[in-house]
Amino acid sequence: MKKILWLTTMSAMTIGFNNASAQVPSLKKVFANDFAIGTAMNTRQIEEKDPASDALIKEQFNVVTPENIMKAEIIHPGWDRYDFDLADKLVAYAAKNNIRVNAHTLIWHSQLPAFMQHMQDADSVKQFFQQHITTIAGRYDNKVYSWDVVNEALNEDGTLRKSIFLEKLGEDYIVDAFRLAQKAAPHTKLYYNDYNIEQPAKRAGAIAIIKKIQAAGVRIDGVGIQGHWKTGTVPFSDIEASIRAFSALGIEVMFTELDLTVLPNPWDNATADVGATAQAGEKMNPYPGGLPDSVQQSLANDYAALFNLFLRYKKNVTRITFWGVNDGQSWLNGWPIRGRTNYPLLFDRNFKPKPAFYSVIKAASSN
Repeated sequence: MKKILWLTTMSAMTIGFNNASAQVPSLKKVFANDFAIGTAMNTRQIEEKDPASDALIKEQFNVVTPENIMKAEIIHPGWDRYDFDLADKLVAYAAKNNIRVNAHTLIWHSQLPAFMQHMQDADSVKQFFQQHITTIAGRYDNKVYSWDVVNEALNEDGTLRKSIFLEKLGEDYIVDAFRLAQKAAPHTKLYYNDYNIEQPAKRAGAIAIIKKIQAAGVRIDGVGIQGHWKTGTVPFSDIEASIRAFSALGIEVMFTELDLTVLPNPWDNATADVGATAQAGEKMNPYPGGLPDSVQQSLANDYAALFNLFLRYKKNVTRITFWGVNDGQSWLNGWPIRGRTNYPLLFDRNFKPKPAFYSVIKAASSN
């Protein structure tokens, strides 16, 4: 009864994070015996230019993933030129605050450096591929906890996505990426990361990739299911089946970019392909002035159900990372339609915990 009364009291309070952070439960502390709790960090946060975000990150999270600054176009902008400034700042920030870094990402078909647009021969692609992985993974071994070695290599039907790496290096490029990362970063966890791999066809493709890596005698430590879902249509049974299927391969399972959009999806099929965009319209942005209580409750219910599921498999699930610190900083305000107002995370635009936050806290006390 005391626990219920406390939760009810907390959820009724309107708390500014900077004014009363001690009164807000800490996610990383609440789930300390279950799994790590992470967030994505943008450039301003990494440069410590956002004090409100900084306070919340330090209090709530024990893992951080850089949204963009370790992607190839930023960290490797020239053929033989690297820019480690922001990545080094992230590593220093994390070390100072006892936070792990999940580095994101070594090999991805998107956000490649401009010079690769003119690259035609396979030898040049291979040289870039080898030097990029060896140099960057090697530099941060023992400094970051983990790497998303390969990101989003699959189509929705489970086949390999068309990319410069598949075209020039062949189907073994994923195994080769993990082999190079293993050699360069022997003390770093190595993961495959993708969206929609809870769906049966794409899940089968991810399982095939993992088995191929393992059969080659190469290390892969885990798989990241991104978790970009829509309130009211979260595929709980597919998520549970995926946890079971990936765990059976002897690897960690993580949910690495979690957010729940409350806005209409302009397509029939769910996607998180950053290359896909759609046109704006009034029906596509129904809540510019705030979220109705009924939708707020649906969001809270879905987050509670998700965390109840994660907790049932806490022996297999090792990390939950939210893709952003608060609603105002979410990528979903600008994708797939620019200029929308979305509410996909646990903290609102003023860094205040939402009902969804307290539903997650309550899930911990119920398990």
